[in-house]
Amino acid sequence: MLQTSWLFWALMSAVFAAMTAVLTKLGVANINSDLATFIRTCVILILVGLIAYATKQFSAIGEISTKGMVFLVLSGLATGASWLCYFRAMSLGQASQVAPIDKLSVVLVAIFSVVLLGEKLSMVNWMGIGLITVGVILVSLQSS
Repeated sequence: MLQTSWLFWALMSAVFAAMTAVLTKLGVANINSDLATFIRTCVILILVGLIAYATKQFSAIGEISTKGMVFLVLSGLATGASWLCYFRAMSLGQASQVAPIDKLSVVLVAIFSVVLLGEKLSMVNWMGIGLITVGVILVSLQSS
């Protein structure tokens, strides 16, 4: 049941993302943030490549439509840009401030999903998005 639950995988993603923030902050100390991003990307490439190979998913590449491939490539470019910006921010700022601001992506996804994907959000959903925005601002404020 857990392995097919979107909630389980979303929570696991949150746990690993939290670990990533702390490990990134420790990893970018005294090195160029672009080099740090490159190292992280190589690790991910090898890990996911091994998973795809072990599960015999490489053969499925030929089944991806041109449209699907275009969007996957664009997604990869957006991911790369996000990681470069995130690592640069982590090298310059505090993890406790950078990570919450990075999570404004939740707010932007809600807006983009409505505008670009035609998804519908309820008033309660929008209130949650508003609370996330306020929370990000409060968490990222620097204490004196």
